[in-house]
Parts: sequence; structure tokens; C-alpha cells
Amino acid sequence: MQYLNTKPLVHGLAAAGVDVAYDLPSRLADRLAAGLLDVALIPSIEVMRGGYRIVSDACIGCCGPVMSVKLFFRTAPARVTTLAVDEGSRTSATLARILLASRHGVRPRIEVLPIGSGLGHTTADAVLLIGDRAIDSSGSAERAAGSFQVIWDLGDEWCRWTGLPFVFAVWAARDGVETGPLSRQLAGARDAGRANLAAIAAAEAAAHGLTVPQCLSYLRDNLHYDLGRQELAALEHFQRHAAALGLAPPPGQPRWESRGAAAVLASVPPTSTGTTAR
Repeated sequence: MQYLNTKPLVHGLAAAGVDVAYDLPSRLADRLAAGLLDVALIPSIEVMRGGYRIVSDACIGCCGPVMSVKLFFRTAPARVTTLAVDEGSRTSATLARILLASRHGVRPRIEVLPIGSGLGHTTADAVLLIGDRAIDSSGSAERAAGSFQVIWDLGDEWCRWTGLPFVFAVWAARDGVETGPLSRQLAGARDAGRANLAAIAAAEAAAHGLTVPQCLSYLRDNLHYDLGRQELAALEHFQRHAAALGLAPPPGQPRWESRGAAAVLASVPPTSTGTTAR
């Protein structure tokens, strides 16, 4: 498991008999595209690129600061010419490009940071970090890399800009995979995880360099796990902006339905299920 934010969504899945595979977000999306997985928790931008449908009302999102997705600026946002993005990110990288283009009119050259790289591994004008390194960025990593003029929490920036939540990852199935009880299992895992956040925080905090109270606050206060009407509207809004930059096709027939969770849950019994994050 690469990202702490997935833990509440997979709580008890393996015990329920679901074959769960763990990998980086981009790799799981590629494995789903290659037919090696039937269902995966993939970056939301990948659903927009076709071939999938959303199969659960469980998601990874936020309604304000997310803490684990941050954009660090060495110069003013309007002067950015180079943007370094985390290799493990697809949705967050798209979000960073949307915010820069829409709010400041800049379309920087993209530099991809290898997995494990930090702020000090690039001289780009702006650096996107996700996961543990973003959470730790206010500590040793940022001090080692020097000062930054501005730091954006991308969840907070999107929510204040649009008035909508943001959805980083969704459970998606390949088109043509038959449906079954998986949607109920995924919703049940989400509900069980949310009911056991304190236990998850106690088990995971040390491995992620956090205190137990910090970990619990992140899981409870920064993350949002429900895909409802507002979240579906946010996905459509996100796709429109991504399409304007050539980063996704224009919204057409929705890969989700605006009636909310009950309409989304045409889910599949997978031969294998993958978990991922942003």
C-alpha cells in the first residue's frame, strides 16, 4: 500500500474474500487498462479517458484542505514556466495544470519526478508532491530544499475556487465486466473503515511519519469518502476544464449518473481488485 488515504476504503475487504492487489496509482490504472485487473481504485482522470465505469459510491475526495496534495512555488504562480509532477500522480497533476491555466494563464513545461523524489530533486518553478512527502513537506523535506514563495493545498484551492468538493480517486471497472455484489462490499468496507479511523490511525501513523493524532485528523478531517451528487458535479466540472487543456475528452455520455449513489452502483464481481490513490 503506497498511500495512507486508501486505508479506510479497503478495511476488511481481504477478509471478505475479495482478491486485493496493491500498487502505485499510475501502475494500477495501467494494469486495469491492460485487463490485468477487473476493478481498481484509480485516479478519477482515468475514468474520463474512457473504457471504464464507476462501480461504487466510495471514493477518495475532499471538501477543503486535503493536506496530502501540495504544489510548491519557487516563483509567483503567474510566472511559472516549469512544473515538476510526481510520477505517481495523474489526477493531481491534471488539477495543478488546470488551476495554473485557469487562474493565472500559464501552461508550464512538465517535468516528471521519479517515484521517491522530493522537493530538492528538481529546480522547477513549481513542484507537485502527493502522499506522505506532501504531508511531511512542512518539516524536514521543505527545510532541506529551501524556502518556497507560495504553497498551495490543491484540494483547498479547488474547493474555494469552484465551491465544489474534489474527487481524487474512484472505484472503476472495465467495460464489459459482469456485475455482482462488489459494490455492496466496497461500500461496506468504506463504512467499516470510517467507523474504525482511530484504529487505522493507531496502526498506520508510525509507518507514515505521523503521530497518531495527526494521522487520525488527516483521515477524519481532511478526507471525504462519499461519491454523491455534489461529487459527481465536481467530476464533470473537472473534466470540462481538463478537456479545455487537451488532457481529457469533452464530457459526453456520463461515466457516472447524476442521480447519485444508487444510480452509480452497477458494480462487478472482480477476479481481482486493485487499490490506489491520487
